[in-house]
Amino acid sequence: MGKIIAVVNQKGGVGKTTTTVNITAAFHDLGKRVLLCDFDPQANATSGIGVDKNAASPNVYDVLVSGADPVKAVVATKFGDVLPSNKALAGAGIEMIGMDNREKLLKQALDVLADSYDFIFIDCPPSLELLTVNALCAAGSILVPVQCEYYALEGLSDLLTTVRMVKRKLNPALAMEGVLLTMFDSRTNLSLQVAEEVKRHFPGQVYATVIPRNVRLSEAPSHGKPISAYDPYSRGAEAYRMLADEMCSQG
Repeated sequence: MGKIIAVVNQKGGVGKTTTTVNITAAFHDLGKRVLLCDFDPQANATSGIGVDKNAASPNVYDVLVSGADPVKAVVATKFGDVLPSNKALAGAGIEMIGMDNREKLLKQALDVLADSYDFIFIDCPPSLELLTVNALCAAGSILVPVQCEYYALEGLSDLLTTVRMVKRKLNPALAMEGVLLTMFDSRTNLSLQVAEEVKRHFPGQVYATVIPRNVRLSEAPSHGKPISAYDPYSRGAEAYRMLADEMCSQG
């Protein structure tokens, strides 16, 4: 059964989608069977890996709310498989409130798919509402991107409170996969200070690999490609290759 990792941080703009898309592609390049589950209504991971978010049907919304077959919703790409999203998912949280087992609807869908993959990465929305709780119930572990900027740790206590609640009531096996430093600029004292602070808060849980500030990384999504295809020799591409190697070596 595949390892399911939720990429989560309720702050926007920390590199969640960038990380989900590029780690999916990096694991695919290593010969792993990988599925990207786009669970953000903005559907940027869907388009960022080359799938038309407006044409993808059925999608993860249809699977959760309408009972569509998860297998039929999966789209194969040359960078890994995708369970696509679109803006309809924005209303799913309200529609799911009246449904049985509402916190575990995504888990039920991914359980159908998990045996076909070595890894499933879930791109979570920037909130701590029912969609994110579904992702935390479906996942075996969480990967938390933290940007190397002011207020980097702000809000992380809320995330960890939610994680503890989910562990206590819904998914006792949920673990920390790791904390990933993103938008790192080694030339600035700020990045170095934030890195030290994050390591102090999460001893032994911060990846040695850091994701640098890299223009090519931010350009790649507009071309519908992960960085490994858009500019394989960029610093961003090298960083995600190193992260994939580090995660594989940890098991």
